[in-house]
Amino acid sequence: MQSRLWFREALLGDGWAQDVRLTLAGGHIARIETDVAPEAGDERHAIALPGMPNLHSHAFQRAMAGLTERRGTGEDSFWSWRERMYDVTARLDPETFTAVATLAYMEMLEAGFTRVGEFHYVHHGADGRPFDDPAEMSAAVCAAAETTGIGFTLLPVFYAHKGFGQPPSEEQRRFVTSPDSYADLMDGARRHVAALPDGKVGIAPHSLRAVSWDELKTILPLALGGPIHIHIAEQVAEVGACVLYYDRRPVEWLLRNFRVGPNWCLVHATHMTEDETARLARSGAVAGLCPITEANLGDGLFPASTYTGRWGIGSDSNVCISVAEELRLLEYGQRLSHRARNVLAQPGQSTGARLYNDAIAGGAQALGYPAGLFEGGPADIVSLKADHAALAGKTGDEILDSLVFAAGGSLVDRVWRYGRLQVQDGRHIMRDRILPKYVRALETLRA
Repeated sequence: MQSRLWFREALLGDGWAQDVRLTLAGGHIARIETDVAPEAGDERHAIALPGMPNLHSHAFQRAMAGLTERRGTGEDSFWSWRERMYDVTARLDPETFTAVATLAYMEMLEAGFTRVGEFHYVHHGADGRPFDDPAEMSAAVCAAAETTGIGFTLLPVFYAHKGFGQPPSEEQRRFVTSPDSYADLMDGARRHVAALPDGKVGIAPHSLRAVSWDELKTILPLALGGPIHIHIAEQVAEVGACVLYYDRRPVEWLLRNFRVGPNWCLVHATHMTEDETARLARSGAVAGLCPITEANLGDGLFPASTYTGRWGIGSDSNVCISVAEELRLLEYGQRLSHRARNVLAQPGQSTGARLYNDAIAGGAQALGYPAGLFEGGPADIVSLKADHAALAGKTGDEILDSLVFAAGGSLVDRVWRYGRLQVQDGRHIMRDRILPKYVRALETLRA
């Protein structure tokens, strides 16, 4: 069955176009016509953008938002925050996990994210024993993706050590797998994802501190050519520990010892030398940037002004789910660091356009699916509110500048994912059913 959407203006793969008709069929864009008048049967809207990929999410951490902002007796850091995270993971069961992930994915769609890469590491029961189905918790996040309709790339995590060469702690018992049990987990994950339209599966060695050299070599073939995501160089303490253990900095060591290429995503990569930054760009891998979470945790600033490679954005801890704020904070961090404006744009270039277009391309590459609005591509489309004050008199790249720097998520009107309308008037079509389940899950987790 076909449907037709007509837009006054649309950001297509080759740039902005006027008076655009998109014909949708089977979840894809079957035909694109430009400079055409609307006809009977066309559903009329103002502005169309390609949906944004969210390349890095820990969906369950949405339950922690707003609960970790009270200062402790010592110095607060990522490592003190992690203890609070362990408290939450100890209480999760498949039902509460599904409810929290569903709320997070709903909010992602409302923000204009149309596909998420779920970096999923809570695998086992509260006592650390596997479920009868080793991928039971993977099924929980798949159910959340199915309910909300978001595009889904599942990245089951391999996690074996507390730190470099150290055995896992008791708090990490729900995460830990061996190479053999991880292979079983991957089989189950692929089975569950197969039920989703255009679902993808990749692998996620958690980090160099949690995965040994031999373990990493063993599990890489399980990617089957799909995405490979890894946390790296997020924390100064992590970099120092890697130097002590391997006599190399994390990014330096990984690029030296493995064939890192376009199907890899190095998440955070915050603390790099100039040489590491240049080598990561040359590798073709994607830098997975999570500016809101990196700011919330006090991680540091990615060297975006000197990085020339592919990058995308992720909502990571989901403390605040916003396409615009991730992009704005990326640019504003550079402005504060360099005491300059429009740092990430080239001379004469719109900063909003540079940020939005680069994040689309890098995020799609990292999640293993095609980017943008083009014939034959997935019908993942975001429309903006034509009557919003921030868009008055705006056209072309000015729209993206206004989205990123002036209005944010309040501009989102409708979102189609795989050709199906999921968000209308800025609200997910199932919000009234999803929210009460989330509230009950939070009550359970905090009891």
